[in-house]
Amino acid sequence: MAANYFGLVLGGKLGHRLIARVGHIRAYATCAGIVGAAVLGHGLVDWLPAWLVLRMIVGLGMMCQYMVIESWLNEQADAKQRGLVFSGYMIASYLGLVLGQLILVMHPALGLELLMLVALCFALCLVPVAMTRRIHPAPLRPAPMEPRFFIKRVPQSLSTVLGSGLIVGSFYGLAPLYASQQGLSTEQVGLFMGSCIFAGLVVQWPLGWLSDRYDRALLIRCFALFLAVVALPLAILPSVPLEVLFVLGFLCSLVQFCLYPLAVAFSNDHVEGDRRVSLTAMLLVTYGVGASIGPLAAGVLMKLFGSQMLYAFFSFFALVLVWRIRPKAVTNLHQVDDAPLHHVAMPDSMSSSPLVAALDPRVDEQVVQDQMQSAPVPEAAPDEPAPDTPQAADETPAEECAREHLSGARP
Repeated sequence: MAANYFGLVLGGKLGHRLIARVGHIRAYATCAGIVGAAVLGHGLVDWLPAWLVLRMIVGLGMMCQYMVIESWLNEQADAKQRGLVFSGYMIASYLGLVLGQLILVMHPALGLELLMLVALCFALCLVPVAMTRRIHPAPLRPAPMEPRFFIKRVPQSLSTVLGSGLIVGSFYGLAPLYASQQGLSTEQVGLFMGSCIFAGLVVQWPLGWLSDRYDRALLIRCFALFLAVVALPLAILPSVPLEVLFVLGFLCSLVQFCLYPLAVAFSNDHVEGDRRVSLTAMLLVTYGVGASIGPLAAGVLMKLFGSQMLYAFFSFFALVLVWRIRPKAVTNLHQVDDAPLHHVAMPDSMSSSPLVAALDPRVDEQVVQDQMQSAPVPEAAPDEPAPDTPQAADETPAEECAREHLSGARP
């Protein structure tokens, strides 16, 4: 799974170059063919390094396909429909993840048939694209990231996104192993994973209601604390009854899938509209880094100390977020005029690309056209006075006064 997430992050950097070179339809067909071949390649070789390369290729190809799909959706949706299209895209992403897990219920034999089924899906996904009469959409490209700016402006949001990537990446990669080591059959593992991912879907609507009415930093901290407490029994007990496992797993998923959308909404409240395209790319890369590291770190702990270390890993990083997120430290110095922006439900996985900013209703359509369809904006000269290095959104008033005093600024 770590190799798969690494491929997804790499695809976000390379995919737009392939699309610009050969066009959307050929790029989509090329990636579908390569991914299908890589999936079948798992059945031809039983060597871990080869599997790592194949999984990376699968992730890279799928990210390119996401970029093509999102370019097409942006081309076909007018400004008033972007929120509806974005919501439909999110629901389709979650339902696809749930149905993929339920296939194990109908076909519990873990043989080559499942690899053939996945390859079949990638072959069939070529049909609607190959038969389309529509022209290529206008090429989109991710806006350049500004890591230094965003680390200073929204450090708490980036910490939450990184923690969410560590937790959710480990969940997708290792929760099936944890469930099987708890004595669940293949069908029960599929039901367990499907119910947990479904929890991530159903929680998005009440989460949006809460996010639009309460302080988002406080919500992140409360949800992280709840996750740490709920995951604790699964972290301590080496064996858990089936009913308890399903209930606690469902509750953990309810809150772990809330962290990323809340962090995105929180960061958008403190970033100007003309930087939100770059912000989307920065958040996705940060999430991908966490999702790549998480399965590796949690896997080592599970091997050394037992399968329950997966939920100990969740509980630990949830407590780190409780410590890191400080609602009282948020000064709202850089809060945008229309904050809090309306909460938008988002898939908490790498099932979208940096181009998804073109569909996000929080991003102005003119900004999308200027930054994703035109020439890149040159960077400011180093000696230019930069309004890009403002005080951090979570800097305390005392820290602000000290900084102004040291720099000779007037109070």
